[in-house]
Amino acid sequence: MKATEIAQANIRHSSFADGAELAEALAYRVAGALAMAIGERGTATLAVSGGTTPKAFFAALSKRTIAWDKVTVTLVDERMVPPAHERSNHRLASLFLLQNRAAEAGFVPLYNIAGETAAVAQAASEKIDALALPFDVVVLGMGTDGHTASFFPGGSTLEDVTDPACAQSVMAIEAPGAGEPRLTLTLPRIVEAGLLVLHIEGEQKKAVLAKALGAGPEAEMPVRAVLRHAKTPVEIYWAP
Repeated sequence: MKATEIAQANIRHSSFADGAELAEALAYRVAGALAMAIGERGTATLAVSGGTTPKAFFAALSKRTIAWDKVTVTLVDERMVPPAHERSNHRLASLFLLQNRAAEAGFVPLYNIAGETAAVAQAASEKIDALALPFDVVVLGMGTDGHTASFFPGGSTLEDVTDPACAQSVMAIEAPGAGEPRLTLTLPRIVEAGLLVLHIEGEQKKAVLAKALGAGPEAEMPVRAVLRHAKTPVEIYWAP
């Protein structure tokens, strides 16, 4: 099969009337997957993304009744900023997800120490490797430039972080559209997830996704790397 055909065959679409309806449905789906993992293994792992889109989903998920003390939450990517910074994904997760019932969950940040990005990435990679992998759930977002995680077009380490054979779980990346230097889970850690979700909202992102599902190089729209290499169907959650 061509890469485009693989991507088309490897997705499941769910559309909702609005963001609030999507948030509740996605919270139900994610909580169910985490509860199933806990039932099977006694623990569960969840990696989430930042941005404004997931706030309502985080709030809905935080109220779900599951054994949160057996769940470990981490981030798909992070800016090289301290947790108190307004652009920190750690801060976002703390404010909107690690609340209510989910306050009992464990949390593994990617940014832990100040220093050279490569050293910080290595430290984060070791923490991720110590978790029960593969992740039970990974929830991704997508930018209008076709990036997901911190897989930015033109990124300094884009070829490495999207390599299906990448041996490191977390790497540093810089790109013109990224703002601060970033830390990101690499492609293998993302695509091996038991449940892999792409959460997007708005007509513009719907059009970007349609383009990403078409022909073209992965480096042009790095979300294609996820769509084309996912081990299980990517579940698309979309609302206008």
